[in-house]
Amino acid sequence: MSAVAWIAVGSLVVWVWLLLGQGFFWRTDQRLPRRGDPERWPSVTVVVPARDEAEVLPVSLPSLLAQDYPGHAEIILVDDCSGDGTGELARALSARCGGLPLTVVAPGEPEPGWTGKLWALRHGMALARQGEPEFLLLTDADIAHEPDSLRELVAAAGTEGEDGFDLVSQMARLRVTSVWERLVVPAFVYFFAQLYPFRRVNGKRSRTAAAAGGCVLLRTRAAERARVPESIRQAVIDDVSLARAVRRSGGRIWLGLADRVDSVRPSPRLADLWRMVARSAYAQLRHSPWLLAGTVLGLGLVYVAPPVTLVAGLLTGEPVAATAGGAAWAVMAGTYLPMLGYYRQSSWLAPLLPFTAVLYLLMTVDSAVRHHRGRGAAWKGRTYARPEAAPES
Repeated sequence: MSAVAWIAVGSLVVWVWLLLGQGFFWRTDQRLPRRGDPERWPSVTVVVPARDEAEVLPVSLPSLLAQDYPGHAEIILVDDCSGDGTGELARALSARCGGLPLTVVAPGEPEPGWTGKLWALRHGMALARQGEPEFLLLTDADIAHEPDSLRELVAAAGTEGEDGFDLVSQMARLRVTSVWERLVVPAFVYFFAQLYPFRRVNGKRSRTAAAAGGCVLLRTRAAERARVPESIRQAVIDDVSLARAVRRSGGRIWLGLADRVDSVRPSPRLADLWRMVARSAYAQLRHSPWLLAGTVLGLGLVYVAPPVTLVAGLLTGEPVAATAGGAAWAVMAGTYLPMLGYYRQSSWLAPLLPFTAVLYLLMTVDSAVRHHRGRGAAWKGRTYARPEAAPES
């Protein structure tokens, strides 16, 4: 066989393994566990780190204030040096909407060695612990919750012990409206699930650990055992780092897709989505040029090779290359269909996954270039010259 045919066959073998051997990552059936109501509803403090969130706060914060929770619950919004009046807007929304009590605090600029979000969480969690809540809900300022969201999260966590969870996280349904959002966002969640298969994360004896930072219900005792957030204070990929810290300390975690928790942040342009991915992609590779090179080659073999070898095989009359390349492309598209269905997008986007993968490859390379130019992970006016990746298990 020619080199093109061998590449096509190799790509097909990889896709068959991904289909059957990577924790069925492509399935979208990991949803919030259903349990009966507890005999006593535990107390919960919601901690919301917020930096320049005045655009989305009028949609997201009222959804938290309106939580229909039978037990004691309160909200702490940490205004992380916002320049757009985030803190004042939050107080005004609380006065107007009522609902759960809201406290707004402003800790000032992060100390050296802390990323901004974790610095904000440190102060919010420290204030929350003064009230001795049994749970902390860590949720981003752009996340809107249905009125029963907190109730369902706490019920899913269950009681502390063998059958309960110490961390329950839902991957919020991201906004998908513009052309670029339709092309990039479902693939973002698909790639995340491929790296961290939800079924493996949720296994009792699994070593795979991950969370989705937009919605994390954390048992307070588990946070103390894991020394969160101090133990992960430099992490840019804070959600995965949090989950690993909880698992290392003996906690049990659960991660799945959300049905009633949504991100309201708009990212209509490719530049918006590019920044979101590029700010942390190289950190996930632990700033290793070797891992970057392996990632580029891997993405090329897995996502680019199938359509290229199919076309090359048809043009050169090589049936093995055309057949194997086409089969690999078909398996790839088939595994993407459930995620497109979850996002209510057309199945015609599935064959375009190789193009989207090339975009992500370029974003990852750009993330490495920014790092080596000293710009590191930049987000909302802050730059972390050499942030840490999520610590290893």
